[in-house]
Amino acid sequence: MIVKHPRKLALAAGLASATGFAPLQLWPVTLACVALLMTLLARAATRKDAFLLGWFFGLGHFTVGLNWIAHAFSFQDAMPHWFGYGAVVLLSLYLAVFPALATLATHWTVKLSHKGDEECEGVSAFFILIFAAAWIVTEWLRATLFTGFAWNPMGVIWLPAGVTIVAQWIGTYGLSALVMLVAGGVVLAAQRQRRGALAFILPVVAMGVAGLLNPVDAPPPSAPHIRIVQPNIAQQDKYDAAFEAENFSKLSTLSGKPGPHARLLFWPEAAIPAYLDMEPEWRQKLALLMGPDDLLMTGGDKIYFKEEKKDGIYVGRTLTGANNSLWVMTANGRLIGRYDKAHLVPYGEYLPMRTILSAIGLSRLVPGDVDFWPGPGPRTLPLPAAPDRPALKMGVQICYEIIFSGQVVDGKDRPDFLFNPSNDAWFGSWGPPQHLAQARLRAIEEGIPVIRSTPTGISAVVDAHGHILRSLPFQRAGFIDTLLPPPAARTPFSRTGNWAPMLLALLLVGLAIATRRSRS
Repeated sequence: MIVKHPRKLALAAGLASATGFAPLQLWPVTLACVALLMTLLARAATRKDAFLLGWFFGLGHFTVGLNWIAHAFSFQDAMPHWFGYGAVVLLSLYLAVFPALATLATHWTVKLSHKGDEECEGVSAFFILIFAAAWIVTEWLRATLFTGFAWNPMGVIWLPAGVTIVAQWIGTYGLSALVMLVAGGVVLAAQRQRRGALAFILPVVAMGVAGLLNPVDAPPPSAPHIRIVQPNIAQQDKYDAAFEAENFSKLSTLSGKPGPHARLLFWPEAAIPAYLDMEPEWRQKLALLMGPDDLLMTGGDKIYFKEEKKDGIYVGRTLTGANNSLWVMTANGRLIGRYDKAHLVPYGEYLPMRTILSAIGLSRLVPGDVDFWPGPGPRTLPLPAAPDRPALKMGVQICYEIIFSGQVVDGKDRPDFLFNPSNDAWFGSWGPPQHLAQARLRAIEEGIPVIRSTPTGISAVVDAHGHILRSLPFQRAGFIDTLLPPPAARTPFSRTGNWAPMLLALLLVGLAIATRRSRS
């Protein structure tokens, strides 16, 4: 059967496939779209055709799924706001290369395996296994090359279906391979190869049932008390000096009054405009909100200066750089810990090739004249004990950093929980639920709870199995008073990292070879 306009069909499939992610979560649509891509790929005549099928699919997939990026440009007057839509398309043109590499690798491998045969067998078990392995590798490459952009790996669609429970073994990129296997099973079912279809679909269905039956890990009554603040401060008001007093009033009111229990108080990324290590009056102001054994975790910048001298005489100083930081402060105003964001957002927190791009009128999205500097990477911050709170270890991933599977925890000093202060006020209505979904996967992979605090939502408490215990909806001010969930036993993925999905990819290739030989 000859299919007219296969590239247009691939583009349409890519556009529809993005609805499988939050907030729509139409994951069966994504499976059907991937199945269509496989069907088209099996009929591709040349390597060029195979590559372009994957590329057009990826172009549609990322253009719809990343539409929230355009919203961020509405807060940057140094660039035209309409440029945000162009930025989404330009980024998608690049990201589409990775699914294109997966389709190209599959086509090339299948054709090579059929060398000398008179005809190709279309979508077969060999084809499906190779495609799933190729998708693991190319998705990992997307998350790694040129600082990486790991947003919305295909495996995220499994969250509503419970399949994500196996992320503790195979990680997120392994989950993406399961999408390909099930989609392949759908194609085999359409081809009336029922036995093959069941072999690919039933194991994943069993994983989903096990995940949906997995109990919520409720914290014990003796667990530490936590309070998460979501002030609902709009992005356009965040850096406006005219709103500084009002913004602080929201934060302080929602923080509540100290009670009989020592609290861990969580504020969002860049919650305050102060430089805490340089402004003791701000530390004093914050200390007034806290009980004697409370600890405050708040986002705030750390800045660096270069002293200027003329003829050996000090004449001033120049701002040279900054860190996007998370500070830990005690009730007496003492700073006892700081984490500096390591995985910065290109064009958001720093401008690549600044000399060239600034000359043509471009600037970073976050206000400021200097770029942020990256921190050293994942580290664990100790939190001291209180009369009713044991000493704890806290990992931190600021905002965007949480999306990078296998890169969020210091494996040599495993934390008890992970704090993800974020600022999702940039990202419209689609960005925040997608961000939360990826944070839930980090909890499952690492076996540790995740605490999220954002200015406008979605703030949440996620247990070590990825369940949302408490949350605050998008664009609503409020707070969460609850207990800190306990960590789970260390997961296999937390020990192996992304070697696990890579080993899975090798296993899939091995199964494909065995399948091909047995058929021969």
